[in-house]
Amino acid sequence: MLNLTDVPAAVDAVLDEFFQATGPILESIYPTVGDGGRALRDFVMTGGKRIRPVFVYAGRLCAGDKITMSETPEVLAETLRVCAAIELIQACALVHDDILDRSDTRRGRPTVHRRFERLHRARDWDHDAEHYGASAAILIGDLALAWADDLFHGVRPVADTAQREPPRPMPFAASAVWSQMRTEVLAGQFLDITNEASGDESAVAAERVMTYKTAAYTVARPLELGATLGGGDAALRSELHGIGIDLGIAFQLRDDLLGVFGDPEQTGKPSGDDLVAGKRTALLSVALQRADDDAAAVLRASIGRELDETELAVARRVLVDSGAVADTERQITERRDAGLARIERLDCDESARADLRALAHRITVRSR
Repeated sequence: MLNLTDVPAAVDAVLDEFFQATGPILESIYPTVGDGGRALRDFVMTGGKRIRPVFVYAGRLCAGDKITMSETPEVLAETLRVCAAIELIQACALVHDDILDRSDTRRGRPTVHRRFERLHRARDWDHDAEHYGASAAILIGDLALAWADDLFHGVRPVADTAQREPPRPMPFAASAVWSQMRTEVLAGQFLDITNEASGDESAVAAERVMTYKTAAYTVARPLELGATLGGGDAALRSELHGIGIDLGIAFQLRDDLLGVFGDPEQTGKPSGDDLVAGKRTALLSVALQRADDDAAAVLRASIGRELDETELAVARRVLVDSGAVADTERQITERRDAGLARIERLDCDESARADLRALAHRITVRSR
């Protein structure tokens, strides 16, 4: 049996074992294919907060499955496998998101598409290095999504199957949550790029993106998935989902602030990156609604282009002076408090509620 603080390291061990098994298979196809596998491994194993696996595990504890996981190693292993699988979905989402946002860095390192762009240039290959980098990263993201399904269902690489017992089938209810989660995060990403392209500045549009791209995928569905694996009833799963939406939106609102005001040493991304990427965040929506015409024009002129330090400072001032920053902090507090109130009403073990309370604060009071 693990404490929640032990889950990230346990998930890393599962992922490390998986990459050790899959790496040689890709390398045997061709060395350049092996480059892709190594890039994915580096991306997954370097950094990352492992928030989603922790919520999966917390959801299973809420279902009262502590004794089963303590006494049955197979059940604990299954849980950790699912936790690891969700990190591969996260890898897919982030690798593709960096392409969509034209980001140069992630966690203080070159993004995957920039890594392969540089590799193309270093090897003096033909044609367009930037296009090659983006193409390689798309395929690596696709590979992460495919491998996430393999891990979720306990499917091992072909070369490894003779050495292992087949896994027990994943319960249908858990597979249904898994499927819904994958669909929602991709739908949220599609909503995000559509808002950017259409210039939709409404608060409703921003919240819709937060709900599907972040809240459901980061907190609500992982909690629900863990509870489903633990045999939790429909009422518990529904209540956990509601808690997850509240906490997940608070998490994203904090991300919106960090995307403009965060310390690059902490976030691993350039300061102001959300403005440069043209993201139509809730923070931006509130500022544009509240700022006067001149200030709003300055802010709109800052969206979707490179900003020097002076221009970034001016955009930040508009966000502060308009009251958008204070309003976002208020919304974070309200959403967190709503989630905490629902946690108190949960019909589960007090230790499981305590874990959720701690997680609620951890994901909404942070600097990275």
